[in-house]
Amino acid sequence: MKMEDVARLANVSKSAVSLAFSGKSGIGSDTRARILQVAEEVGYVPRSRTTGAAAVAAVKVERSLMFLVCTNSGIVLEQYYQQPFFKELIHFVEERCRQNGYSLMFSTIDVEFFERDTQVIREEKRSDGVIVLGTNLTRAQIHDIHEKLPNLIVLDTCFETLPVQFIEINNVMGAYQAGAYLCNIGHTSIGYIASNVRIHNFNERRRGFMLALQERGIDIPEERILAVAPTILTSQDALKQQLTAYLDKGYTLPTAWFCECDYIAISAMKTLGELGIRVPEDTSVIGFDNINESLIVSPELTTIHVEKERMAALAVDLLSEFIEHGRRVTAKITVDTHFVERKSCAAPVSYKH
Repeated sequence: MKMEDVARLANVSKSAVSLAFSGKSGIGSDTRARILQVAEEVGYVPRSRTTGAAAVAAVKVERSLMFLVCTNSGIVLEQYYQQPFFKELIHFVEERCRQNGYSLMFSTIDVEFFERDTQVIREEKRSDGVIVLGTNLTRAQIHDIHEKLPNLIVLDTCFETLPVQFIEINNVMGAYQAGAYLCNIGHTSIGYIASNVRIHNFNERRRGFMLALQERGIDIPEERILAVAPTILTSQDALKQQLTAYLDKGYTLPTAWFCECDYIAISAMKTLGELGIRVPEDTSVIGFDNINESLIVSPELTTIHVEKERMAALAVDLLSEFIEHGRRVTAKITVDTHFVERKSCAAPVSYKH
């Protein structure tokens, strides 16, 4: 059997057969699939692909995974791929897909048309498996997606009672690390800046941070818990108003603030600066996620590092195994964090407003 025979049986040109086996662009996915199917049926293997590893590569070149995102939720925006955390995560997912011989396509669901959009994706059947960005999704939404798209793994959240594969951050551990650090360097007057949009990750971070403080006999009064938008890297008028109102009531500025994500922490530092409050001389700030921008802001942000590369690799590898070997035992994996000390935190000093 020769290449010309495969081309004749598949009703394509010889060059199209060559492109199908090389993995190069120039033919459509349907044509590539038809060529590879014909070649498999007649037992044709090109000379350059006679080894086992090469044969696997020839098969995998047509396989694809979908990165599925639900947008317009207050956390995951329509331009999610430009948001620092998701941008980094997607980069690592793409890289791992390439290493495993998969192409990666992207699809979005508008939260306002959730049922319609998920049904369309189900009917299109455009990929072998789906990596769902679960950051902003509810248990019910993930359950619904799983019903329609069973070959999936959910990234960046977890619901223990669903028979679905999850890869999540150890949010409790990371926030606990932040709280323990602030207490260990002498802070007892601590504030908390939360997201005004609640998701699983933020709830778990609050639990971990409060646990660290409770173990050390430290309490955060209600007036020291503020809430702002979680996706803004500039100063926020809403935070400025809350801080001003707090100080106008005669309360003493906390010597440190924990912020539920780096976006909030960077925004807080800029807002504090506009109020004439210095970081870390007057108050310390600590974030969570270790996005690239945490190194650009001045002072550099003390934060909790999230192993985005490891999470991406686990997601792609587990989903690949799921697809290729039919292993249906699901797993829920929690990836630990580690603390990154930079210049936005210091031991407390007296502050006079």
